Amino acid sequence: MKAQIAVSNENAPGLNTDKLREGCRGVVPLPGRLADWMPPLLCKERLHQWVDHYGSPLNIVNPEPFLTHAAALSQVASERGLSFRPFFARKANKCLAFVDAAADARLGIDCASSQEIQQSLARGVSPDDIICTAAVKDANLLKLCIAAGVTIAIDNFQELTAVDSLLWEENASVELALRMSGFIHRGDKLHSRFGFDIDQFDELLSFLREHPSSWRSIAGLHFHLDGYCASQRVSAIQQLLPLVDVLRRAGESVSFLDIGGGLPVCYLANEADWVSFWLEHERALTGKRGEITFRNDPLGRFVHGEEVMGEPRVYPFYQQLTREDWFAAILDTEIDGTCIARQVSSRGLKMQCQPGRSLLDDAGLTVARVEGVKPLGGDDIAVQLAMNGTQCRTSSVDFCIDPLLVERRDTDLPFSPPGEETGYLFGAYCTESDLIIKRRLEFPKGIGVGDLIVLPNTAGYFMHFLESRSHQFSLAKNLVYDPASPEVPHLDEIDESGSESAL
Repeated sequence: MKAQIAVSNENAPGLNTDKLREGCRGVVPLPGRLADWMPPLLCKERLHQWVDHYGSPLNIVNPEPFLTHAAALSQVASERGLSFRPFFARKANKCLAFVDAAADARLGIDCASSQEIQQSLARGVSPDDIICTAAVKDANLLKLCIAAGVTIAIDNFQELTAVDSLLWEENASVELALRMSGFIHRGDKLHSRFGFDIDQFDELLSFLREHPSSWRSIAGLHFHLDGYCASQRVSAIQQLLPLVDVLRRAGESVSFLDIGGGLPVCYLANEADWVSFWLEHERALTGKRGEITFRNDPLGRFVHGEEVMGEPRVYPFYQQLTREDWFAAILDTEIDGTCIARQVSSRGLKMQCQPGRSLLDDAGLTVARVEGVKPLGGDDIAVQLAMNGTQCRTSSVDFCIDPLLVERRDTDLPFSPPGEETGYLFGAYCTESDLIIKRRLEFPKGIGVGDLIVLPNTAGYFMHFLESRSHQFSLAKNLVYDPASPEVPHLDEIDESGSESAL
């Protein structure tokens, strides 16, 4: 089954997204997909009222798409007779509305810190529904997991030894998942700083035999690969399934296989726009046209002679195979004549995954107020926003979706009149490099103080992953929007409870 991505009906009264898009776009446009609930929100005066009341920037989230995407993934597994459960990767967005939505839908929660675990438990999530995958696990985190009964994804021998010591001290028990890595894919090793290298499996098995414990049980095998390649996941699964059999023969009750996250998302409306951008970027870097990024930022690539080399250090904002189709392609791949779904289910295993970005697709946007417009040099302007670059950023070096402009400028203050104005969005940090978006933008309708810049589809990682309080600025507030009651949004309890101070 292929789930339909909810996008706006361009022909519906009051929902003409062309009007929303015409105020701001890249000089080489990258128009993004807009979920159904977004255009009506952006066409209303209340958006300005909310920013006036809650401050800029303002994150607005809607859990409905989150639930739709989770159901679509479960449907893929159900159609193939596979026992399956997604665990929401909590690190992708801190809003408690998504924890509540996950709990109501009986999803698991993937937590990467003591704070995430404590907050989830406080929301009524059962410890049986939590897995801890923290990159670094100190003694306090391990004690918390053991005391609460949270499954721990074990990364290395040091962690395994520490858990054994704590179990002995606490006279407690715990379920573990062994995180594995170092798989061979098409002749190459997939190196990772995380997990036990698969070449260490015999050593790991010997450790378990030589240090038997009735207090710990190996409940599952887990991996999380960098990137979004489906065939790499197939290779990992193919190499792990025989290890499940070996562990079971050694007396371990392995019940699940967890394939981690990395389910792809497509942010853009058209593939042609994505292809065109990179062609024009290459022309700009080689001097064949004017710049389309700030000071010709190479976005991770470099110029050697007349040739542009290297790979962009940005998320692949356009992808054809996404979420449930990507998941289905993995499950339908055959190993020795039997599809993966059947290979897993015939062993009585439950499959788990840890989607973050892919569940949060369509589930949020970020709004920032224009506080100033000034000449930048040449023909460009600097648009100064009441936000900073950490408030819409991941490890990707740029946000490759065109912003939207919602007007309400104060004409008593400086503004750029309608015309062919181009420029960049700058943040409030006192550095030359605090750009919200590195791409050069144009503002055909002009832009001025009081206007709002809307960054669509930011719920997955962009809102919170790198946000900081440098200069002692306040963190952005997070507003929960319900399309059924659009006039009465409420602050997410991560703000109301003061829980953000713990993050």
